[in-house]
Amino acid sequence: MFTWPLLTLDEAALDHNIATVAGAFAGAGVEHAPHVKTHLSREIWERQSASGVWGATVATPAQLRTVLGWGVQGSGRRVFLANEIVDPRDIAWLRSALGADTADSTAAADTAADEVWVYVDSARGVDLLAAGFAGAAPEAVARLGVLVELGVPGGRTGARSVPDAVALAHRVHDAGLRLVGIAGYEGSVASGTSDEELGAVGRWCDEVRVAGAAIAGLVDGPVVLSAGGSTFADVVVRRLPVPVQDAAGEDVPTRVVLRSGAYVTHDHGHYLRVDPWTRLGTEPLRPAITIWAVVLSTPEPGLVICGLGRRDVSFDIDLPTPLVARTPDAAGRLGEARPLAGVQVTALNDQHGYLAVDPTAEGALRPGDVVGFGISHPCTTFDKYRTALVTRGDDVVEQVTIDL
Repeated sequence: MFTWPLLTLDEAALDHNIATVAGAFAGAGVEHAPHVKTHLSREIWERQSASGVWGATVATPAQLRTVLGWGVQGSGRRVFLANEIVDPRDIAWLRSALGADTADSTAAADTAADEVWVYVDSARGVDLLAAGFAGAAPEAVARLGVLVELGVPGGRTGARSVPDAVALAHRVHDAGLRLVGIAGYEGSVASGTSDEELGAVGRWCDEVRVAGAAIAGLVDGPVVLSAGGSTFADVVVRRLPVPVQDAAGEDVPTRVVLRSGAYVTHDHGHYLRVDPWTRLGTEPLRPAITIWAVVLSTPEPGLVICGLGRRDVSFDIDLPTPLVARTPDAAGRLGEARPLAGVQVTALNDQHGYLAVDPTAEGALRPGDVVGFGISHPCTTFDKYRTALVTRGDDVVEQVTIDL
């Protein structure tokens, strides 16, 4: 039996979002490596993988182990670790997973990888990676792809300038590692979608292209150019694939790989506001997540307390949005959904939510009613649950697991 609070995922919205983004990227000639940290669910990743993506993106070595351990074939055996890997133990495990030490492997066969890409953004990071792969079998080195991360001053990680990135690329190449391209996270460039901010993201994309052109002679094959693409997908789709030339004026072959992740569920808050997909000309994405919670108390006029708190729903960007209410019958079956107007979450405790309501409005909330909430920022909602229900109307069609 499931009880409240409960995370549900609308199947039609999931399928629509996956198909819409797959079509948008294919039409723009870019590849997709969805960032699965959003949900860390094997079943959701299987839906994404079936849409023709290159592979999965993860944020940590632990997530890399988890995704490979899911055993999803095809693109599931290719993973992009969008961070520098600096712990020698993690590097040793990665070497093993890539097939370097088959006689004495610390990585189980079911976590073996076909290909793993990682970032570097420092000389120390390159040296640690090179030391960890010293003497590795050629096939293991060939399965490891290294991308130099390009950041921005005052931003998160990444080399702070194109010359610094190019110098690191030479260090990767000279260390005998397989350099594949330049990558970064455009979310560090801007926090909004004004014309000025979108322009700044575009200029950062141009710097990625310039850096890619400068390292073309070090890369065996097309130079990979990679960005996030959740908030600014429209900008990176339009700017990164633009042809670039090397110092001799020759066109440089490139591959653009985007790592958009939050698109799979979208939301009723942050991603609805910034929505790059309609700016790109696609159909709007649909929020897939609803968190259902029960009304616990109506202790005074204008105040409703629900069993939904910081342990149950994201609150790092916006508080949840009350969408609908349903009244259960004596057997617990939910009645018809009635829209909630003028109801607002004003605060959250650990497991209580404070709702401000109009005490004179019709359809007042009562203890025992069940309220459906939209969320803002899916990543920090998924991490509070271990299971979710995929629904088709009121029918549960699949139970998905969510890993740490």
